[in-house]
Amino acid sequence: MVIILAKNKTVFVCSECGGESSKWNGKCPFCGAWNTLEETSAERYSGNKNKLLGEFKYSRLSEISYIDETRYGTGLSELDRVLGGGLVKGSLVLVGGDPGIGKSTLLLQICGFMGNDHTILYVSGEESERQIKLRAERLGVSCDNLFLASNNSCESIVGAVRENKPEIVIIDSIQTITSSEFTSAAGSIVQVRECTNAFMRLAKSEEIPIFIVSHVNKDGGIAGPKIMEHIVDTVLYFEGEKQMSYRILRAIKNRFGSTNEIGVFQMDDSGLSQVENPSEMMLSGRLANVSGSAVICTVEGTRPILAEVQALVTKSSLQSPRRVANGFDYNRLYMLLAVLEKRMGFAFGGLDVYVNIVGGLRIDEPAADLAVAMALYSGLCDKVLPAELMVFGEVGLGGEIRAVSHAEQRVKEGARLGFTKCVIPKNSFRALSKKTDYGIKIIGADTLGGAFRAITGENEKK
Repeated sequence: MVIILAKNKTVFVCSECGGESSKWNGKCPFCGAWNTLEETSAERYSGNKNKLLGEFKYSRLSEISYIDETRYGTGLSELDRVLGGGLVKGSLVLVGGDPGIGKSTLLLQICGFMGNDHTILYVSGEESERQIKLRAERLGVSCDNLFLASNNSCESIVGAVRENKPEIVIIDSIQTITSSEFTSAAGSIVQVRECTNAFMRLAKSEEIPIFIVSHVNKDGGIAGPKIMEHIVDTVLYFEGEKQMSYRILRAIKNRFGSTNEIGVFQMDDSGLSQVENPSEMMLSGRLANVSGSAVICTVEGTRPILAEVQALVTKSSLQSPRRVANGFDYNRLYMLLAVLEKRMGFAFGGLDVYVNIVGGLRIDEPAADLAVAMALYSGLCDKVLPAELMVFGEVGLGGEIRAVSHAEQRVKEGARLGFTKCVIPKNSFRALSKKTDYGIKIIGADTLGGAFRAITGENEKK
């Protein structure tokens, strides 16, 4: 007699959108991404579907009450800023970043601050309790309300939290947690997605805030399907090079606050320390009398930050000149080069162009266009821009300089740090209060040519 074993049913899951397909395709049929479908088993160990059913409850909006103290202070004002004012009860927060950038360090330091008033359960699937203890001693974290566990079972963690009801839970990391209901290995798309769903239900039902640490993939994105980012309430991402001491914590998604806020930290032997004045940090070490340098005031959420934009323009030895942008959009650099060539007559065709935002900061807003254009002009003509000059504005394809938001905040931040001259869009200049003494000379420019002439002292408007 021949026994034929039943083959486990497999599905192909997209690592970008989480869509499932019965067969493999080079292109995801849901989001259109290429080479993102991964094979995984769809079989559950348990076939009892009744356990998934639960009692459905609903309430009238006017009958729902909440207390005013719905947020916990983490003890780090920079983290509270990124979270939107503190840690919301019942929220699920995903913390991502490169290995060794400081994710676990930050969360363990939070335990030291919040452990005095709240009970915290720190679950690690990567380290033993002794290893966590050693790291806590190095960081100076010591409190009686912090409980450690080394476990990678999703069901065990959920059961322990429901039984003991800690006030805050930290899971480090989601890629090491597995559910016994699925046959796939730890870190697979199905395990990551379903375990995140389980912790989401736990956070909402028990009103317990949960931190989840997630690794990043080779492309720098958060590992796992994009649906994991849709499940959680807040996604925090650490930016910065491991070789540099500064770290930037950015909110990519936040249901309880702004997504544009950033927190700035500095890594040292004692862990992460807050940088409460990032503008001074970004401008520290800036050289005087060097061409290709301009200062931009960017706004991250509600915080104005001054940063140095560097541009190096040099003769190319390659048939196709290089274009490198670090901290600035690569395609926008190409656009600015085209505008400078067409509207201003500058030739960059046979030259290598390098643009760098100092300090590891990444600037995405169009207000940085004018500073990059100024730096490129300075690097090409080898003309040194005044050290006390600050610029901001969006550059259009016609060479015009368009208005940007938060002009008054940017001007005041430049004046606070000792800058004496500021070139801004003319429309933003007109919107400023004429009765206010900003303590800085403000020049309104409507075109790139007008901005370049303003540097030499011509056509200034006070």
